[in-house]
Amino acid sequence: MGSTRRKFTPEYKAEAVQFVISSGQPVAEVARNLGIVEGTLGHWVAKARENGDVREPELTVSDRAELQRLRKENQILKMERDFLKKATAFFASQNQ
Repeated sequence: MGSTRRKFTPEYKAEAVQFVISSGQPVAEVARNLGIVEGTLGHWVAKARENGDVREPELTVSDRAELQRLRKENQILKMERDFLKKATAFFASQNQ
């Protein structure tokens, strides 16, 4: 009473991987839409990236600018978080 494994052609796998890359949708969502197990599609995508078979879309100028802005914002937020951790520890030790 074993389950039968589905076979997929290399062309189908390549198209599914390219759809994940080009659509920007999460692997889970694409897998659900295609009726494929998420782990299987994720494995295909990882293997294609590892082999260099997939071309990632190039970033536009506005995408690069936004990425730079978000990195700077992330750095500031990390510094603020670290400061608040230290302040919390300081005040917690003062109240004891």
